[in-house]
Amino acid sequence: MDDPAYRNRIAALQAEHFPSCEPLSGVPELLRNLSRTSTPKVHMALATSSHKVNFTLKTQKLGELFSVFAADRRVLGDDERIPKGRGKPAPDIYLLALETINEGIRRQNQSDDAKQEQEVRPDECLVFEDSVPGVESGRRAGMQVVWCPHPGLLREYRGREKEVLAGLTGQYQEAGEEKTELEKKNEAFGKVAQTGQRLKGAPGKIDDGWGRLVESLADFPYNDYGIQI
Repeated sequence: MDDPAYRNRIAALQAEHFPSCEPLSGVPELLRNLSRTSTPKVHMALATSSHKVNFTLKTQKLGELFSVFAADRRVLGDDERIPKGRGKPAPDIYLLALETINEGIRRQNQSDDAKQEQEVRPDECLVFEDSVPGVESGRRAGMQVVWCPHPGLLREYRGREKEVLAGLTGQYQEAGEEKTELEKKNEAFGKVAQTGQRLKGAPGKIDDGWGRLVESLADFPYNDYGIQI
């Protein structure tokens, strides 16, 4: 099957099945709770690899669910602000989603001198992902990640769960200057030996506590992340 025919077949299947997409178990309650939380205040943004056409197909009957994401805080896979070739598992899409949040905070600070809010840092962010490239993207962005995969995907990665949670599946490598073997080793574990600081764009390391696997988002442990519901 040539490429155009293959692409047409995939598009047809997507048009057939995407409109019947349903949220994962626990997601509606999770989004409602997070959107209403004020201690601490939770800022929410969407970062999806889906391009606009497919995103519309998937969400056309889920308007209320996605209404918690302001239009200017939705970053889609074909967003022109994402450089070509730097979608997930590169960190750009999550860093851009964070920038949409901080841009809103800066606007609010300019309009209210009496109430100034600090911008959000990557290490203060919590990413919810179902895909392996998405977990790596979040970890490379310097964020904590909750991975809730499809059972079939989890079976495929059985025995490699810790590797996935650390973002060490090797689906992406930062381009740049040639590095020494020590530098490559440090980057692989997200550390710089001299300072102990994480390298920008590097993944995490096994059992660093920044990745969690859950089989369902129902009864999410908010307290573990300092979120009071």
